[in-house]
Amino acid sequence: MTTPPALPTRDELRELLSLAAPVVAVQVGIMLMGVVDSIMVGAISAAALAGTALGNVWFFAVAVFGMGILMAIDPLVTQGVGARDALAIRRAVQRGLVLALLLSIPVSILLLATGPVLAALDQPPEVVPIAAGYVLREVPSVFPFYAFIIFRQTLQAMGRIAPIVWVAVVANLANVALNAVLIYGLLGFPALGVNGSAWATTIARWLMLLLLLYLAWRELGPTIRPWLRESAAFGPIGRMVAIGAPIGAHMQLEFGVFGVVGILMGRLGTTAVAAHQIAINLASLTFMVPLGVGAAGTVLVGRAVGEGRPDRARRSARAALLVGVAFMACTAAVFLLVPRLFAAAYTRDADVLAIAAVLIPLAGVFQVFDGLQVVSAGVLRGVADTRYPMIIGLVGFWLVGLPISLWLGFGLGQGPTGLWWGLVGGLAAVSLALLARVRARFGQDLTRVVVDVPHQQGLGEHAG
Repeated sequence: MTTPPALPTRDELRELLSLAAPVVAVQVGIMLMGVVDSIMVGAISAAALAGTALGNVWFFAVAVFGMGILMAIDPLVTQGVGARDALAIRRAVQRGLVLALLLSIPVSILLLATGPVLAALDQPPEVVPIAAGYVLREVPSVFPFYAFIIFRQTLQAMGRIAPIVWVAVVANLANVALNAVLIYGLLGFPALGVNGSAWATTIARWLMLLLLLYLAWRELGPTIRPWLRESAAFGPIGRMVAIGAPIGAHMQLEFGVFGVVGILMGRLGTTAVAAHQIAINLASLTFMVPLGVGAAGTVLVGRAVGEGRPDRARRSARAALLVGVAFMACTAAVFLLVPRLFAAAYTRDADVLAIAAVLIPLAGVFQVFDGLQVVSAGVLRGVADTRYPMIIGLVGFWLVGLPISLWLGFGLGQGPTGLWWGLVGGLAAVSLALLARVRARFGQDLTRVVVDVPHQQGLGEHAG
């Protein structure tokens, strides 16, 4: 009998890249919507820009845990696709939609409390009401935001990325048009300012959901009809939450530590904050690539497990790690070599430029680890291993990274660079621990995750 190759084949690398490329395009497209909102609102006033930015941060701070929970459908759908199990796919999607509806309720309640929360966090008094008004008008978009995630992840698992790409393109164009009309009061509409931008975002999110359903109804229709009575069964939904909650916690932990460092940067002055934002923006843009590679790794690993081909799952995991780290190593080299070139594209302020030119090389170092951790988490998600990444994130981000930031940034007086070295240290700890977990988990048996019939070893083995 021929021994399967240990390294990914050329065809497997090609399959990974062909799936990852459009996923990256979609991620960049969604990110661009926020960039456009900031640019168009920034023309009104600095307070309007700050309020919109603060409102967006609060929206995602509240919503990110639910986003992670909904990603529990990734292993269920990908493995169902691999096993050609249409019933398992339908159950996973329908239960995902039930979860999306249930999650929308507490998230909406928390968003309604934006004003008092931001005031309690001692945010600028002139900015709080603007941010609160912005978030209030985004509340109707919570359910379509979550439902879009369900259908996007499902189509990615099926390898049908084209409809998602088209939706991202149309949504960006619609967002620009709606912003122009509602912010500035064109075509006879009243000028609503920041509130107009929020309404534009809400309309765009509903448009994305409905347009995706329209363009991909052939694939999505069979997943939502006929509606199955067992889709609302408490037991399977609870087991989905057990898979997804650690994903949400891991995302919340990472989002939280970056938010805390941003707040700490504010104690060092406006110049430090501006430089920090430049470096973070650049790192976030390049991060979209390993994020897409990790999503592709989730799909390919999950499919292979569903097909009963563990060796292929292992090779797909290796391919994802190889591609993700190689790309981030290349961008790291560029950030290390010409940081001032990138900084100059954002600002002409000499003081901001000087600090940014120091932080951008650190962004180059940390993004290698950031790429490694997000791809590792992605391939682990393909086998429903989610609990260990959550624990690793808690230890790495909060017990390693943040204390280093505080010690170097304030204890040793290194300022912005000290805070960033803490981010580097935290991400290094997380990425190396996750890589060790990938090695250990993929060295074990790889079998389908089951939520309808509890496994005897069940959640302990399959849910992470």
